[in-house]
Amino acid sequence: MSSRVFFRSLASSAKSVKPPVQLYGIDGTYANALYSASVQDSSVEASFQSLTKINNLIQSDSKVAEFLANPAVNKADRDSVVKVIESTLKLDKTTGNFLSVLAQNNRLTIFKSIYEKFSLLNDAHNGLVEAKVTSAKPLDSKILKRLQTSISKSALVGEGKTLKLTNNVNPEILGGLVVEVGEQTVDLSVQSKVSKLNQTLKEAL
Repeated sequence: MSSRVFFRSLASSAKSVKPPVQLYGIDGTYANALYSASVQDSSVEASFQSLTKINNLIQSDSKVAEFLANPAVNKADRDSVVKVIESTLKLDKTTGNFLSVLAQNNRLTIFKSIYEKFSLLNDAHNGLVEAKVTSAKPLDSKILKRLQTSISKSALVGEGKTLKLTNNVNPEILGGLVVEVGEQTVDLSVQSKVSKLNQTLKEAL
């Protein structure tokens, strides 16, 4: 199957298979398309393993990383390098064709972001939902356990899913919490409240 035909297949697959997590942006659109094609043509696990191989290569080889990050590389060179990567890493057919689509559309520069989005889809496909809770100071285990229970029962996670909760520390939020589940964000930080107050004052004056 040529990459052009595969691209049309991606578009049709994306309409017929609903991803387990709603993603946005160009990277999300590509991740959704690959997920849909993987469900129909191969397996989500095979595609995730192939994407991981590519990501590991990028992290370990600075020349490959620089090449993929350069939008000025001509189409012929992009196609050639993609074929070498596909052959060397022994990528599954679906992911190999997908990589060719990225090369033709000059979207190799956003591979890392696509990989991160596809990781969310892969986790959700396996019943795992990742949530990030950002706080000004590290949260103790009791608070994290309460948050784990509350978020797990919310509509953001859904029934039959397993929640993976991580606590990020960012002093700039001043206080409160910022909760991110997939593409959804609930901003309960003091910083956010102060910004809203400042905006209200500006509009009133």
